[in-house]
Amino acid sequence: MPQPPLKIKGVDHIVLRARDVKRMIAFYCDVLGCALDHEQPALGLYHLRAGSALIDLVALDGPLGAKGGAAPGVEGRNVDHFALAVESFDEAVLRAHFEAHGATVTQGGDRYGAEGEGPSIYVLDPEGNEVEIKGPAYPDAAAKG
Repeated sequence: MPQPPLKIKGVDHIVLRARDVKRMIAFYCDVLGCALDHEQPALGLYHLRAGSALIDLVALDGPLGAKGGAAPGVEGRNVDHFALAVESFDEAVLRAHFEAHGATVTQGGDRYGAEGEGPSIYVLDPEGNEVEIKGPAYPDAAAKG
């Protein structure tokens, strides 16, 4: 089978449609540690730096967001979830941090990711998008312990 003429090196960005952009920016910056990287208010588009990638927020009432139809709700979401890789992982510290910020943790445990099997925890952003915080992969199965 021929190889495609490209090699993926990582996630460049994800785009989330948002009802309340200010609240979403506060969550991603203040709670998850992203930084506001670039703004395009005429489009209703805000780029948040997440390591080497971006999380883009598109206002539902802006030109880009309006193209996506109705806002996500109980019966529908923008995405299932996305994962942000972190350099170190301490579940108790993460849970306490999210609790202090009023963020809901939905689950924790070992999950397979881009670097292999390792710990993760899921948290909801203010609009119900599930964000997986993915720790480094275990060096080997015995290290899970």
